[in-house]
Amino acid sequence: MLVVGLTGGIASGKSTVSNMLSELGAGIIDADKVGHEILKPGTDAWRELLKVFGEDIVGRDGGIDRAALGNKVFGRPEALQHLNSITHPRIRRLVEERIRSLREQGKQVAVIEATLLLEAGWADLVDEVWVTISSENNVLGRLGKKRGIDQEQARARLDSQRPISERRKGADVIIENEGDIEALQKRVKELWNSRIRPRL
Repeated sequence: MLVVGLTGGIASGKSTVSNMLSELGAGIIDADKVGHEILKPGTDAWRELLKVFGEDIVGRDGGIDRAALGNKVFGRPEALQHLNSITHPRIRRLVEERIRSLREQGKQVAVIEATLLLEAGWADLVDEVWVTISSENNVLGRLGKKRGIDQEQARARLDSQRPISERRKGADVIIENEGDIEALQKRVKELWNSRIRPRL
């Protein structure tokens, strides 16, 4: 089974590309959704995060309020590192389980969609790293239109992420997402036919 790691910054088109690859037949492992799973009430990670960051990070449903947790680590590198040391190993274990499951199901292609694929050191889980990239203006526009985030917040999120130049270094494939959805779809199909199909 061929495993593709799909990463990219916020609002760069990563999830759109993931959906397109799913339509072409790939099994998708969304690391963000896996991250939600490990934060369910009563899990080891849930208990450890409460101990470290306080009970005010618990939401009304009993799960971790990710916004409240985010406020505790944003702009605080040591706190963020502590958070990642709790969550990343657990997310990785579940991702590895999902890869095994897809292999057992007979899937020929698996895609791990993960914003922090390179930062978390998960490149060893994949055969190729694909990075979605979009200009700052496009990203800011998407965050405003689709997610209702004001310009100041959007820029703060953008500035807190790994620079595009760093993402490029770890990529086997760069997917520039500057045009319309049709152009992006064409690029994804080209990559599927040139890089994936010959290896199946």
